[in-house]
Amino acid sequence: MNQILQTGGAAVLLRPSRGLHGTVFVQAGRDNPADTLPKVVLAGEHYNMLFRMAQQGIAVKVRVNVQARFLDQDRNSYNIVAELPGTDPALRDQVVMLGAHLDSWHTGTGASDNADGAVAVLEAARILKVTGLPLKRTVRFALWGAEEEGLLGSKAWVAKHLEGEANAAARANLSLYLNLDPGKGPIYGWYLENNAAVKPIFDAWLEPFKDLNALKNVMPGIGSTDHLSFIAAGVPGFNAIQDYVDYDVREHHTNADLAERITPADLRQNAIVLASFAYHAANRADRIPSTVRK
Repeated sequence: MNQILQTGGAAVLLRPSRGLHGTVFVQAGRDNPADTLPKVVLAGEHYNMLFRMAQQGIAVKVRVNVQARFLDQDRNSYNIVAELPGTDPALRDQVVMLGAHLDSWHTGTGASDNADGAVAVLEAARILKVTGLPLKRTVRFALWGAEEEGLLGSKAWVAKHLEGEANAAARANLSLYLNLDPGKGPIYGWYLENNAAVKPIFDAWLEPFKDLNALKNVMPGIGSTDHLSFIAAGVPGFNAIQDYVDYDVREHHTNADLAERITPADLRQNAIVLASFAYHAANRADRIPSTVRK
């Protein structure tokens, strides 16, 4: 396609968005930095109007004004990591970790992907801090950069702090990683990554939240988010189950991913569930069982 466009002398490529009702999805390619041809995604209905006119032999003139600039003073992405130190001399070197990702696509503000997750992690940290609940293990909180580009933030952190022989002790001491990313709304439960040993533990922890819309934990796993970086290093990692109504068809990576998609009540529920799971994991006598540990 690119060769045809270049040979034909195209000035710009117009693409229809796969969304309905004026929804515009991010669909630009990101694997060929040498390709400088401007590409513009139109709302499907607008693109279809142009197509119908051309199909009927009506001359169509489109004026395109594309202005772009590269912010290259600092080309790094950043992770933000903080922790509440454990208090038990025998367990404080072990760590329970909560995380979400900071970055989003440019068509909206990333409210449901994943500002809501980041806010819930921050609020869970505040809850554990201000309540003064005893934490035998250290609880660590992370907000990852560059998740949208391939989990790059969490992968880099895991590579630096957990992988390899030099990090064997830190890897062994990381008891659990909990992630909040795909979807929105209440936490209904957890994807258990086919870890049968953890199901009765998570079921007991989830039970008190049935009145806050919690439903159940499920055995299958889920892909494409930051808990996979930890699983690859042999650390038990899990992502919460949330609502997908409208998420993939109207919100995820679209111009509609704005604050209207999120409700404060859901954020409060998310934070409470995260704080509770972190508290239980930090204080249980035994470590979280893992199907694979490197």
